[in-house]
Amino acid sequence: MGQTGLSERGNVVSQVVECVPNFSEGRNSEIVDALAGVARSVPGVVLLDETKDPDHHRAVVTFAGRPYAVAEVAYQMARMASQLIDLRTHHGEHPRVGATDVMPFVPIRGVSMQDCVQLARMVGQRIGNELKIPVFLYEQAATRPERRQLEWIRKGGLKGLADRMASDSAWVPDFGPKHLHQTAGATVVGARWPLIAFNVNLKSRDLSVAKAIAKVVRQSSGGLPYVKAIGVELKSQQLVQVSMNLTNHEETPLHVVFAAVQREAAARGVEVAGTEIVGLVPEQALMETAQQALCLNQFDGRQVLESRLDRPESREAIGRMAASQPVKEQSPSPEKVGAPDGKMPELQGQTGGSVGAQSAAFAAGLGMMVAKLTRARAIETRLSEIRTRLHELGQADRDAYGRVLQARKLPITHPDRPLQLSSNLLGAIETPLEIVKLSCELIPLLRGLLTQTKPELQPDLKMGLRLADAVIDGCLGMVEENMKVQPNQLLIASIRERFSVAEQMLVDAKSLCYTPPFDSWAQNMLNILKLR
Repeated sequence: MGQTGLSERGNVVSQVVECVPNFSEGRNSEIVDALAGVARSVPGVVLLDETKDPDHHRAVVTFAGRPYAVAEVAYQMARMASQLIDLRTHHGEHPRVGATDVMPFVPIRGVSMQDCVQLARMVGQRIGNELKIPVFLYEQAATRPERRQLEWIRKGGLKGLADRMASDSAWVPDFGPKHLHQTAGATVVGARWPLIAFNVNLKSRDLSVAKAIAKVVRQSSGGLPYVKAIGVELKSQQLVQVSMNLTNHEETPLHVVFAAVQREAAARGVEVAGTEIVGLVPEQALMETAQQALCLNQFDGRQVLESRLDRPESREAIGRMAASQPVKEQSPSPEKVGAPDGKMPELQGQTGGSVGAQSAAFAAGLGMMVAKLTRARAIETRLSEIRTRLHELGQADRDAYGRVLQARKLPITHPDRPLQLSSNLLGAIETPLEIVKLSCELIPLLRGLLTQTKPELQPDLKMGLRLADAVIDGCLGMVEENMKVQPNQLLIASIRERFSVAEQMLVDAKSLCYTPPFDSWAQNMLNILKLR
């Protein structure tokens, strides 16, 4: 994950959204690779999986990361798909209405379903307005009950959707033109909970068998709850398949669905040739299946090694072991409270954000020194995590600045210049904002130590407080300037809304630095960010 800017240490990434776009291309590897490459190119996003199927003529790309970085990748993928995929020449087994057929946003960590709904509407609006592709919102983002289910929008395929758009006012798209794009069709964008794409292959070439079994097991025909199913032909394998989506594996687990399909197949004299999972699957779903298949008694998630290691108390203990060193009853020299390697950072090649991150890291280092001497282990551990993340953010800010410079070097008439500038400025805005948040967290930690430490150590903590305070001021100023030149107004609005959540943290942190309270300063900065 290193190249994406997502870290696996501790709770570094506090907000994670998953996006799972489905594209109408499963045979041309170069096109699928190009689409997946978009996720690799944007900081703050990690490509998790790419799967293509020549019979379905469909590709599923899974990526996750910071909410607005994920939104930018999603839009750029839709843009690329509209240029590379032509539905006029597309023939595949899977139902579809667009080059980018469906694009769901899924809450993973630190975000709500409503957050994902907002992302879906933001990206859908961009696709409709800028790419001139009609967009229909579905699932949790749906604006009409008849569009909530994806299969209702796909009913009748491209022609069925085109006819409804032309004759029924209820089928005006949520965004974009009132007619299909000539080559890219339409796009369905939404927000949903995690689902499992589960397929069962049958040793038969009789498509009617697969369709009959699909009808029996799917919820809409009176079958299993939370199961959607269709029957398709896999010509390349000379098989048929029951292709399913499980929208709630806790209510209807994988093993229950498989047993139902196997039972219906046997009743028709057909054997199961194998199964497949398309994309990713929640760990819990596999645990449920393993428990049933192995007849395990009293088995639960605490017996899974990785799950036990990932528990907060395990991460905290490991962090303590990594950070624990013999405590000497003396103040360490200045070079030991900055960078982890003990070296003072060079100013050459630095940016304002990277210097701010280094300064805040020094403040955290001062706090760590005092926490060690006062044996405040929990505070020391958290300060160590903050310092590590600040060093990562220093490099991230330098990288973001370099990418902004590259985008600005493109000719004004270059077609990709606006998108590259918008995407790269996103990193130049979000990085100093994260530095601000970590600095806001530093201040109460240092202030808490100040009340319980010896007088001879208090000047160190006061210096750390002033450093963190200065970093907040400086980085907010950088955010202000970068937002002035950010061409994407939707991103600006989203960033302001996201930062408003941290407003109280900023107020609390600054109030701990000044007496009397900082009303005039706060009002000034909040006005700059237009949060009020």
